Amino acid sequence: MPIVVDLLVRKKETEILGDAGRLDLSVGDRVLVDIEQGLEIGLVNSKERLIEKKKGEIYKIVRKLTEEDLPRIEENKKKGMEATKTVLQKIEDCELDMKLTYTEYNFDRTKLFIYYTSDTRVDFRQLIKDLGHVLKTKIQMVQIGVRDETKMLGGIGPCGRVLCCKSFLKNFVSVSVESAKQQDVSFNIAKLSGLCGRLMCCLSYESDFYNEQFKKLPRIGSKVHTPEGPGSVLSVNCIKEEVTVELGDKQVRKFPFSKISSSLLEIIKEKASLKKKR
Repeated sequence: MPIVVDLLVRKKETEILGDAGRLDLSVGDRVLVDIEQGLEIGLVNSKERLIEKKKGEIYKIVRKLTEEDLPRIEENKKKGMEATKTVLQKIEDCELDMKLTYTEYNFDRTKLFIYYTSDTRVDFRQLIKDLGHVLKTKIQMVQIGVRDETKMLGGIGPCGRVLCCKSFLKNFVSVSVESAKQQDVSFNIAKLSGLCGRLMCCLSYESDFYNEQFKKLPRIGSKVHTPEGPGSVLSVNCIKEEVTVELGDKQVRKFPFSKISSSLLEIIKEKASLKKKR
């Protein structure tokens, strides 16, 4: 049974499995891993563990990075920046509908990874041919989404903190308009969108809480009984578990959810609705 660790490789932080062998690895260590006939830098992202069955490809970890590797890493970054200028020029020459995000070499510079975004399918065969001829290395094009692009480049969010996707989020989840409506925030797409142009990931953090709360709280417009008599629900506050009710005399009062109850008619309607869904 191999001893493996999770590794994050390249700027996109793709997660792969690495065979630790006899190396003593800890989370945060940087290592050299042999991937597809090329050496790349990997960041250890988990503790060592044994696996019984092979789950996907397991790549060999050659060794830990040392101080002697630092000049090579800096040189690769410099070469990557120089390659960016060439790639941009070739994209313009080929008149391709794509946006270059980032370029990076693997550790031994046998391959150049080019990350880009595009709304259409791009035929970059000529681009690869031209770049391979000029840069004298293998070229791998990697199309990414706008959320991946933002995670890769980083930045500061409207909250004033480093973007969640850059600092701790490993996977993206679907964020819907309904999540914003549930939280009763001011519905302004511009203000609710992140740097990527999509709805902010943080809108999903409390979705489970709101979903559970809405199951307990009465629906807007439903009839309820309150300590001051029957009324109709105008709004609900999930955080305070508070219900705003319009009473029969048109007065508006706020009550804790624990102090009100649904009318018998509403209970019957709700049961009938559940039977139809079944």
